[in-house]
Amino acid sequence: MRTRRLLSILMLSSAVILFQALPAAAENKAPALAGQVASEAEGAMEGVVVSAKKEGSTVTVSVISDAQGRYSFPADRLSPGKYKITIRAIGYDIAAPTTADIADAQTTTVDLKLQKTKHLAAQMSNAEWMASLPGTDDQKHFLLDCVSCHTLERIVRSTHNADEFTQVITRMRGYGAVSQPIKPQRMLDPARSGTPEQYRKPAEYLASINLSEVEKWQYPLKALARPTGRATRAIITEYDLPRRTTEPHDVLVDAQGNVWYSDFGEPFISKFDPKTLKLTEYPVTKFKEQAPVGNLSLEFDKKGTLWFDTMYQGSLGNLDPKTQEIKWYPLAPEYNDYRVQLNFVGLRYDVDGKVWTKSVGTQDIYRLDLATQKWERFQPLNDLPERPASIYQVLSDSQNNLWMAEFQRGHVGKIDAKTGKVTWYPLPTANARARRMVIDDQDRLLISEYRGNKVALFDTKTERVTEYELPPFTYPYRATIDKNGEIWAGGMHTDLVVRLDPTTGKSVEYQLPHETNMRTVFVDNSTTPVTFWTGSNHGAALVKVEPLD
Repeated sequence: MRTRRLLSILMLSSAVILFQALPAAAENKAPALAGQVASEAEGAMEGVVVSAKKEGSTVTVSVISDAQGRYSFPADRLSPGKYKITIRAIGYDIAAPTTADIADAQTTTVDLKLQKTKHLAAQMSNAEWMASLPGTDDQKHFLLDCVSCHTLERIVRSTHNADEFTQVITRMRGYGAVSQPIKPQRMLDPARSGTPEQYRKPAEYLASINLSEVEKWQYPLKALARPTGRATRAIITEYDLPRRTTEPHDVLVDAQGNVWYSDFGEPFISKFDPKTLKLTEYPVTKFKEQAPVGNLSLEFDKKGTLWFDTMYQGSLGNLDPKTQEIKWYPLAPEYNDYRVQLNFVGLRYDVDGKVWTKSVGTQDIYRLDLATQKWERFQPLNDLPERPASIYQVLSDSQNNLWMAEFQRGHVGKIDAKTGKVTWYPLPTANARARRMVIDDQDRLLISEYRGNKVALFDTKTERVTEYELPPFTYPYRATIDKNGEIWAGGMHTDLVVRLDPTTGKSVEYQLPHETNMRTVFVDNSTTPVTFWTGSNHGAALVKVEPLD
């Protein structure tokens, strides 16, 4: 809701970037921990992520070394105690296990010596594998679907031949999107798996890039550059969650500073207080015993009520943060079969008393009248001649018209709330794969183009589209905008938080300490500079990035 109000700032002629030092309270105190990062190969090393985690704690704090290889943790970020020190720098390992004893009101100095790694492949992000792999874009785009559940490293290390891969892909396609290697979940709809031979071409490609016929990859491994300059000026905090199978998907921060998230891997909507570290989980009712569990979308309506989907469980829900009560809205029985996978809620029911949602399994759109509890079905893809086609996110504008992101060719669609008329608009980039969206008070959409590697601003009144290029291999899952007019994005590939100034086209990328698999992104505009939040969907953690300017 806050994001929608802020998107209107984007069309200002310029965005003012404020360069600020650390807060005055931290400036006046000696750092808790500091030192220099160096290696024989490079000498002083810029752009190394240095992480400190206290014994017995669930919180990891990270900073990034500057151009002189220096790193420094502000005094207010590390309380006294013993800390394990780790690093992230592609191509390097820390030379020896390192700890630091932090004392109150004094600086602990620990210089870090790095050495070239012997296991580069184990350090590579999905983006680095995409950069390394041979093949055309049409061959590799199939891999964009794989990273939801696991890393690309699992594929390239495998030894399956093409015949085996046709079976593997068919099996994988039968798992729900909420699956992960430690918790696979079969969908109820067997047709979603497809048949082995329809995957023959991608299977042959996968067999050509793995270890099925060779002992070592026959292509060079390419690493992305480490952060430099402004990209080193940030503090990153990770908050571990107690369950390994928890996947924080959509993340929101309320006015009290609580972090709310939908759990993609478990049946909970959760609230986390980063001040006290208290986690409260609200159980999601299981409507279909054999269906996968997990939730995707989470949004505040204008009353401050949280709405969410239950995906394969076939119901919408809303949670009142004040009463902590959940209301359920199961899809009508005539539509609620084994194929249903509800995602997203269109939330301008204050206009006409109706909410929207969509089913992945059937590609149908549904609308619920909250007063009568009557459901309607719409089939907008019948009005789109291009195939293949599918709908990803749906959301409502100020008149409760429904807008749809088309996830194959790359279209934006509209269902008129009064007439039911369907209109589709192509995005400028072919095969853009429109994914997640946010909308502002002027009904402008900010759309992430997953395969197109861009974000697009679509003015629904003028039907004008403006696209913004993101750094290579970002493949954005979702984008949003802050109070200064800067665009923030992230995805399942780079472990880099992207901060883009649309007036100049220049971007900053903040390196996260671990493989993260970002889905939704949220910017807290109540702080100066703004604070970025996301979920580590594969690391069972919440992640906060605080830029220092």
